[in-house]
Amino acid sequence: MTLPIDKLATILRDAAKAEILPRFRRLGEGDIREKTSAVDLVTEADEAAERFIKRECAALLPDALFVGEEGVAADPALLAQIGDADLSIIVDPIDGTANFAAGAPLFGVMAAVVSKGETVAGLIYDPLGDDWMIAEKGAGAFLVRPDGERVRLRTAEPVGIADMIGVASSSMLPKDQRRALLTRLADTRILANYRTAAHEYRLTASGALHYQFYVKLMPWDHLAGTLLLEEAGGYVRKWNGEPYRPTDIEGGLLTATDSESWQALRALIGDDILRA
Repeated sequence: MTLPIDKLATILRDAAKAEILPRFRRLGEGDIREKTSAVDLVTEADEAAERFIKRECAALLPDALFVGEEGVAADPALLAQIGDADLSIIVDPIDGTANFAAGAPLFGVMAAVVSKGETVAGLIYDPLGDDWMIAEKGAGAFLVRPDGERVRLRTAEPVGIADMIGVASSSMLPKDQRRALLTRLADTRILANYRTAAHEYRLTASGALHYQFYVKLMPWDHLAGTLLLEEAGGYVRKWNGEPYRPTDIEGGLLTATDSESWQALRALIGDDILRA
């Protein structure tokens, strides 16, 4: 089956224009709620956008399993169905909800298509820039501009540790491990955290970042971005060196420009943090 990936991109764009952008910097009292903590939020825009995308995906691919971040919050059993489904659409309606809720202009909409346990397509839409980064398995990764122009994406050329620019999401590590991680990654040139995997993957796939470190593996956060990165020439592995799969929700993720850089970063971070 030929995937209607361009139509899926249009669905994400339409959802952003209908449900997300009209609420940006206009969220009212009661429109922002905590899920698990003060930094794990959901807004009225997240829920409305997911409903929009789910409805349109049901019309586009009626036999596909739809797995959205907010849907899983209500029904965690959905996660277990991804590995067995012939076709799944995995969606994060707003990645970077904390930024969105704070009025910071750095958030994205992400979707991945999984076929029989393998990620076959992924896209990350930037509502404010109104463009996509899109990838299909074996077909490369591209920036798609609003006028339809497609620009092939390439990751950065490998550099030594001292010249690397990267991001690390470390808040879920115990305090001692977090302190150790940040101290060790201080040997790289720049360490940042944009609080949105959507834009961190976009930056890495387009050559602006050399590495990424993540603790929490949820499919809507990483499936689209890791495919995008690999198709742009990057290297993605779980902390233990195994390939990352759509059914993986335990452990952490480390990305780099190539396998040699990945090994150097893993050695820098250390086994006391990267427990298999």
